[in-house]
Amino acid sequence: MSLVLISHNPWLESLARLAIIALLVPVTVIILTWVERKVIGRLQMRLGPMRVGPYGTLQGVADTIKLLTKEDVRPQTADRWVFELAPFVIVVPVFMAVVAIPFTADLFIKNLTLGLFYFVAVSGLSIVGFVMAGWGSDNKYALLGGVRAAAQLISYEIPLVMAILAVAMLSQSLNLAVIVGAQEDTPNIAYQSLAFIIFAIAGLAELYRQPFDIPVAESEVVGGPFVEYSGIRWSMFQLGEFVNLVLISILGSLIFLGGWQWPWSVFDASVPVAAQVAMMAVKTGTFIFFFMWMRASLPRLRIDQMMSFCWQLLLPFAFLQIIINGLVLVYDWPNEILIPLSGAAAAGAVYLTYRAARATGVRYQPGYQTVGSVL
Repeated sequence: MSLVLISHNPWLESLARLAIIALLVPVTVIILTWVERKVIGRLQMRLGPMRVGPYGTLQGVADTIKLLTKEDVRPQTADRWVFELAPFVIVVPVFMAVVAIPFTADLFIKNLTLGLFYFVAVSGLSIVGFVMAGWGSDNKYALLGGVRAAAQLISYEIPLVMAILAVAMLSQSLNLAVIVGAQEDTPNIAYQSLAFIIFAIAGLAELYRQPFDIPVAESEVVGGPFVEYSGIRWSMFQLGEFVNLVLISILGSLIFLGGWQWPWSVFDASVPVAAQVAMMAVKTGTFIFFFMWMRASLPRLRIDQMMSFCWQLLLPFAFLQIIINGLVLVYDWPNEILIPLSGAAAAGAVYLTYRAARATGVRYQPGYQTVGSVL
């Protein structure tokens, strides 16, 4: 009876949905913090957290308690309002983006007709928070990190949006549920392999993770725009980072891997809810593991290499994918022709990246070998 009353009252329904988000997001971040430490530990032949709780499972809870009780310090010369509002400008858009993400055919906060457009528009607002954090701290390292973050996020936002636009062109919709439904037989990764590669690389840059962790490089800017933050405000930045990790992973699962539909829909048109949840968990977990793996495996790029890679390689190939899709749609060619065309373009992008790595000539150890020679 109470559920019926909530569903008929838009205010109560909105509050209930917000309560669900407010509960699930911190719990998910605590779990992912422990998972990432364990994964990176194993990749680096370590055990990871082991002290607090069985196999370190309570390490995230302990860290949360520490951050909530830690003293919140603000530099004396900082711009008070800009400094204190910056974490909210980063975190609030993240919570807003969760609203548009469907988890299964029937499990979502709000099924928006322009859900894909809404997600891209809202997630881009966090760039302002990085600039505010760097400027408001009155610290040269924080300011440098904030400027780096703005340049990186704005630059890589363009190929990311264009890769998403290529999928929207193929599905003829901006509704995420419709995009998933269009992948009943074949996931978009087969038709849009180039767009998938661009999305994965740009996603790494949007999360400022290795090799794109230039804004928070400890060896250069000692933590970037977050260097003057502590306690709960610093934890808000971490919260935004991990939620963005989950959101980009879910988005990639929905638009490229068939979401909750494929491959279940190949065998049975009516997919049980439990199977949908399991499939989304597997696909999202695969994306998350990929991002964690890259963090433990790749060295940091120089800022000039990072910007050149975006503007001189990713962006032209993103345009190429859109041109290919446009030709197929205008001349009404079968979608299957996208497989060799996009695949050839993806192979060309990978080859040019390999050539660019060889051309750097950066030494990675004493001797005559260079970075490119180990690729």
